[in-house]
Amino acid sequence: MENHFNTPAEVVDLSIKACENKTKLPVGKMILLGIMAGVFIALGGATSSTAAHAVENVGVARALAGVIFPVGLMLIVFLGGELFTGNCLIIMDVFDKRVTWAGLFRDLFIVFFSNLIGALCVDVLIVFSGNLNYSGGLLGAYTIKVAVSKIAISPVQGITSGILCNILVCLAVLMATSARDIAGKVWAIFFPICTFVVGGFEHCVANMFYIPAGIMAAMNPDYVAKAKDAYGLTVEQIATLTPLHSLQNFIPVTLGNMIGGMLCVGLPLYLIYKKKWN
Repeated sequence: MENHFNTPAEVVDLSIKACENKTKLPVGKMILLGIMAGVFIALGGATSSTAAHAVENVGVARALAGVIFPVGLMLIVFLGGELFTGNCLIIMDVFDKRVTWAGLFRDLFIVFFSNLIGALCVDVLIVFSGNLNYSGGLLGAYTIKVAVSKIAISPVQGITSGILCNILVCLAVLMATSARDIAGKVWAIFFPICTFVVGGFEHCVANMFYIPAGIMAAMNPDYVAKAKDAYGLTVEQIATLTPLHSLQNFIPVTLGNMIGGMLCVGLPLYLIYKKKWN
């Protein structure tokens, strides 16, 4: 009887080959694919926020966002894209001696900033589209609140939440590889990504949408007034919405994402399925 999925060992082999090809992409193509991935993840973030912004119960709001957000990774898997968090799995190629450490970090560096460009493009389009005017500007206020809360996290929280997030993201990527048909890939992606969103874990590429969107929303006095009224945000809290302050989130979360993808998923799976123990 034919299997409808790849075994874990086959998944690791396929992932290693795919990751090796990623590092060999021409720089221009890598940048374009990175921009696409940033756009796709940002679209998932924007639409999930639109769906959840007026839901008062936090659990229900996160569950609703979790149903919608996975579309971002689905678009990447089905249409192509280079995603920083998923590319942390290239660590398997480093230990398999197919890619050097320099090759790994070159790929991650280029893809990270390409993802940022893509996410920023969606930020600008969302702001000028009038999307944040929903519910009398409540979506704009919600966007400010989300950005403020992300910048306010401690370094330890950023790292640990980033680890939890990218464990699930990399597992979603690998599970999609295990499925051999599009329906199987959809469900393989959906559940881990839904889990990370419902858990409220931190994803550096998603935050490339959320934080700049909050910074832009804070330039609108109507959204600021709504944020103060609806969420009790103070002038001091809103004043933290600057590119410099955003590094308080991006640095620890990115480190956490790298640890989660490399040390908690990629390396253990390589040691289990590829290392010769004899």
